[in-house]
Amino acid sequence: MTKQLIIVVDDDLGMQEAIERLLVAHGFNVEVFASGPALQARGRLEDARCLILDVTSPGGTGIELRRRLASAGMSVPVIYITGNDSEIVRKAALDSGCVAYLPKPFSAASLIEAIEKT
Repeated sequence: MTKQLIIVVDDDLGMQEAIERLLVAHGFNVEVFASGPALQARGRLEDARCLILDVTSPGGTGIELRRRLASAGMSVPVIYITGNDSEIVRKAALDSGCVAYLPKPFSAASLIEAIEKT
């Protein structure tokens, strides 16, 4: 059976709530964290289908977080979301190896489609 846990890291409470409502409505279990350090304190991530990481968050960027997790041996597909889209950020995100890169605001369908790729 496909893993149904999606982990979200975003410091914007409204975005956290919107993503959580959307994912729960689509049958996923969701854990939400406000920062990379909070996620890292969780420990192992093997039970997650994917991570949704805000590119800009407290405690370092989502891209840096993904690299730290990979260095610690944690390999989980990543979807980046960002309110600060630029060619440089997009390139860095794609180069870090992600399933999708979604500039805010993004459609519910585009997020679900990205998750289905994992």
